[in-house]
Amino acid sequence: MEELRKLEQLHTTLTFMQSHNFVPSSTLDSNRFIANLILLLLQPCGELNLDMKFRLLSEYLPKISVSFLEEASQWIRFETDERDYQEVNDPSGKKDCLPLQINHEEVAMVGLEAMERANSTLEDFCRSYFMFHGVDIDSPLMIFKYFPVLAFTESYIYQLDGLNEKILSIPTEGDTSLAKEFEKMNYQCWAETFANMLEKDPFRPLLNVLELRGLLNDRIREEFRSGEEYWALERKLCRALTHKMEISIKDVMRAIHLKSFDYRVLNLLLYQLRGQEVNDLHMEFLSVSEFLVEISDDLFDYEDDVLENNFNILRMFVKIYGPAAAPAMLAKYITDAEERYDNLLKTLDPQLSSKYQRRCEEATKEGGKVSGHPLGTWSIPPVIVNEDLYRSNCLNTE
Repeated sequence: MEELRKLEQLHTTLTFMQSHNFVPSSTLDSNRFIANLILLLLQPCGELNLDMKFRLLSEYLPKISVSFLEEASQWIRFETDERDYQEVNDPSGKKDCLPLQINHEEVAMVGLEAMERANSTLEDFCRSYFMFHGVDIDSPLMIFKYFPVLAFTESYIYQLDGLNEKILSIPTEGDTSLAKEFEKMNYQCWAETFANMLEKDPFRPLLNVLELRGLLNDRIREEFRSGEEYWALERKLCRALTHKMEISIKDVMRAIHLKSFDYRVLNLLLYQLRGQEVNDLHMEFLSVSEFLVEISDDLFDYEDDVLENNFNILRMFVKIYGPAAAPAMLAKYITDAEERYDNLLKTLDPQLSSKYQRRCEEATKEGGKVSGHPLGTWSIPPVIVNEDLYRSNCLNTE
């Protein structure tokens, strides 16, 4: 997590440099060096303010020669893996000039932005899933009894998802060399760093928190593994589209089924929080409902997902089946899922079934969607045959 935070800061600094036409070199390494220098100057260091730091730099920089640096390299054991400061011990106890001596990869933390992004999902979860637990959505006491754990968990997931989105983001095309450098950074540095993070188990800090509270079980662990698998498939499939490579329908359908893993995590956590056994019939029904909702969302967000290079089932079907056949093939999957949904809906308690259908109607109206199930009508948007041309045209009209 800490390495990704540093890369995000570097990416933001490079963007700032570009906005001020401050691009000192055509090479990625040179620009990254200057960006890192700017970040170093911005780091807090005791009572030094920016003016004092600038004066120190102006005074001492002329005294630093190549020979001085070569001699310094003999005195200082320099690690080249860019894990700056992480293993430094300060015997004086003064850590003003160093980051806090905390292993951030071991501590579950969420930022305000992640909490804000998770808010709509949490609202939908409470309004759509609490009824399956007999929890009154109109009772603040009941909601806030479970909300802290649910909110923290969903925010943590959104935080990781946001980092994954940065890997998938397509840099703005243009004549500047920095735009090309962003592309290299997104598809090489970010991808490699995130892959390394996945190997270290990105959910481990969150799992530790849940385990300490006696909320973790094998089923919840499996859903978190599903989340890791979804992000890996999303990167694989979206990169394949970017590089005009073939993709498989097996990977696409696996990804769309995994995509709602966070809802299943929250649902299983709610069972744990309430000390209740999991209702497998409800889980199965909601899984089919989640599948249809994900397709509905993908159709609604299709154009945006093309622009941002996000996973979208229609994008994938266009690649696999071609623009002419893709809508019909997707409609077949929708029809099959609707039939299964209707069959499972009949097995629910009539009162719960009626309540859930009213909630679906509310969600459809609130979202302004014209596609959905079972209360709306499906509408597949016109497919985008040439995504590169579409992005270019959108860019030129901004």
